[in-house]
Amino acid sequence: MHKYTHILPADAGLLTGRTIMAGPCSAESREQVLTTAEQIARRGMADIYRAGVWKPRTHPGCFEGIGVPALEWLAEARIVTGLPVATEVAVPGHVAAAAEVGIDVLWIGARTCANPFAVQELADAIASYCPQTPVLVKNPVSPDLELWIGALQRLQRAGVAHLGAIHRGFSVYKSAPYRNAPIWQLPLELHRRFPSLPLLHDPSHTGGSRDHIAVLSQQALDMGFTGLMIECHTDPSSALSDGGQQLTPDSLFNMLSALKVRSGDVPDRILQGLRGQIDDIDNQLLGLLARRMELSDSIGECKRRADMPVVQTERYSRLLTSLVGRGVELGLDEAFLAGLLERIHAESVRRQLEIVSH
Repeated sequence: MHKYTHILPADAGLLTGRTIMAGPCSAESREQVLTTAEQIARRGMADIYRAGVWKPRTHPGCFEGIGVPALEWLAEARIVTGLPVATEVAVPGHVAAAAEVGIDVLWIGARTCANPFAVQELADAIASYCPQTPVLVKNPVSPDLELWIGALQRLQRAGVAHLGAIHRGFSVYKSAPYRNAPIWQLPLELHRRFPSLPLLHDPSHTGGSRDHIAVLSQQALDMGFTGLMIECHTDPSSALSDGGQQLTPDSLFNMLSALKVRSGDVPDRILQGLRGQIDDIDNQLLGLLARRMELSDSIGECKRRADMPVVQTERYSRLLTSLVGRGVELGLDEAFLAGLLERIHAESVRRQLEIVSH
């Protein structure tokens, strides 16, 4: 991937400099689509109006969207409000129908992103029907950064001109309290590799509850995300899909008004001093890790000579419990510390296995 053009200039919404996409999870009726759009536009809450027309649901029999007729409602909402409109596409037929009514922005969902064959078909269709239409790619359901990047690359190589990404969290074991675990390091790594790629956060799908939207939105802004994609419904209690994660227009306005786009500066001399201390500690950590692995290699050699198994599960379990407990007392996060120690132990086991097997 090379260079990306920002989706649309974000200078009309409440958060200047950030693109805000808002609208219902699903386009359910003409009245619902137009009323929601008018309420969002009246208060200048969004730069782009979004609504799902085709809804990929887990089980058959659920509401799977109105389909093509709802595209006309979106086109009408654009005329009434002046807002560009966006919807999700999952198969080439969706692209053709969306292009016919001039949908301004398309996005590819998490389930589709996980299937390279489906992404390639969409890439070819978009390149054929509407290559200048901005396309946003949600992260795949699983925490697989390369799969996410691969989907973006397929679109680019097909000739799609304007690309962006949407972070909507990942389906993992123990994702509580959220519906999908944010795993912030993955979108941040995507941004590190492709700094000009517009990157939006979807707090509605990440949190799975309207109670989490404000906190997740603020965290995304604090990490420099390009914008937000938030679900908004005039009456979430009657929504045909994902009502629990949608805000009303009033609550969306209040939430956006309370968010902060931080722009304060810390004097360079203060930052340089603190960063210098962190650099020294990091170098010490690297030295300690290298020394630990040397000792682990020596233990592996002892085990090879004595014909011992590499892993003693009971000892490792006792040590892990003890070290995590001590770390928590020192103010370290339990989950972070457990994950770090597990990674260190896994690397020690890998090295010892190599020694014992030779």
